[in-house]
Amino acid sequence: MYLKKVEGPRTVTLPDGSVMTQADLPPKNTYRWVAKRKAAVVRGVLYGLITRSEALQRYGLSDEEFHEWCQAIANHGVDALKATSVQKYRQL
Repeated sequence: MYLKKVEGPRTVTLPDGSVMTQADLPPKNTYRWVAKRKAAVVRGVLYGLITRSEALQRYGLSDEEFHEWCQAIANHGVDALKATSVQKYRQL
């Protein structure tokens, strides 16, 4: 079996005991961001699978956009990342 050379860890163990790998991250050319993909990127950064700067560059995200994803998950959970729930969870 051939393993592709990657920077950083190949896997991380999440607090619930599950293992997240580089393969669990969305592809670099992702253009349709559903809540599950957004959450995977945030989890990958939070648990050290990928650095924040690498995630921003790889996925073409702005710092503000990524920060909003993190805040939404911290305040309301993964459901807050759904496009249909934006107004429900948005705070004025």
